Amino acid sequence: MSERTRRGFTLLEVLVVIVVIAVLATFVAPSLFRNVDDAKVATARAQIESLMTALDTYRLDQGRYPTSSQGLGALWEKPTIDPPANWREPYLRKAVPNDPWGRAYVYVSPGRENPSSFDLLSYGADGRPGGTGPDADILSWK
Repeated sequence: MSERTRRGFTLLEVLVVIVVIAVLATFVAPSLFRNVDDAKVATARAQIESLMTALDTYRLDQGRYPTSSQGLGALWEKPTIDPPANWREPYLRKAVPNDPWGRAYVYVSPGRENPSSFDLLSYGADGRPGGTGPDADILSWK
């Protein structure tokens, strides 16, 4: 071997690797972010189902669903507004979660769509009514 041994990469080799990684990232990133959106929508649906079960249990104990003014917090702590007489324990294992986008779920009782029970929904990624894809509303009645 010669006295001069190769101990690293040339600038050209490093630039080629960076370009290859950038090209790969442009193809992989969109599908990866699409999966994140799908996971958030699936999480919101699962949380709504769990909250619906807790609301039904509350109704069995109290004879009615929490009012809109009591909100979903009535599942975790005894309401101070029109407190129910039979409230015994939290109806959830943890405090009421926000939706996957960090906003509170919308709870209306009696519901506009379900006048005999409640409406529970998340406005999706954009936080506004309507929308498509990840921005679409996630509704308890659909």
